[in-house]
Amino acid sequence: MDPRSQSEFQETVIEINRISKKTKGGNQIRFSALVVVGDRKGKVGVGMGKAPNVVSGIRKAITQAKKNMLTIPKKGTTIPYEVRVKYGAAKILLKPARVGSGIVAGGPLRAVFESAGLRDIVAKILGSNNKVTNLYAVMRAIQALNSLSDKTSSEKHESAN
Repeated sequence: MDPRSQSEFQETVIEINRISKKTKGGNQIRFSALVVVGDRKGKVGVGMGKAPNVVSGIRKAITQAKKNMLTIPKKGTTIPYEVRVKYGAAKILLKPARVGSGIVAGGPLRAVFESAGLRDIVAKILGSNNKVTNLYAVMRAIQALNSLSDKTSSEKHESAN
């Protein structure tokens, strides 16, 4: 990789799983990697890659995460609205926080918000303990935030006219 991509994005490996499959010739061993990539300026992506070795799996996950990046709407150092999202068995609650309160989030959600550059947010994982499902639920929550902020900005624009 070139040195510019290292400084541009923060890459965090969340989980590496060993996958073993029984085949006619013996066991086939592969690895899956779950990665969060962010630019610390509001853009963040989640990716999952599978490969025969760990390094290739991480590289595939980073590539997928960069393709699936979303921009988090900000209001100062936090998010503008409270949002609740259900994705599969995972339920995610994101709430704006006061300045200086920090990132109050557990496990993989903390990595998402640190990679995105948010400094103050409260997040709660309800339901599933599966990291993959929780990260995809957070990405859905970010999409919901984007659609909410688009609606309110269009309403403000219409009322100004």
